[in-house]
Amino acid sequence: MSKSIKLVAMVTLLAAVAACAAQEEEFVVVEPEPITTEPVYTGKYK
Repeated sequence: MSKSIKLVAMVTLLAAVAACAAQEEEFVVVEPEPITTEPVYTGKYK
């Protein structure tokens, strides 16, 4: 193969390796909703 084809192939390979190595997994932490308490009976007119 000619030198120019080898150079293009090498640059393409390096770009592919760099793109794969640069990916980082993102994760999302979801906070649970606070548990609400039921109202307590305090009397008829309170």
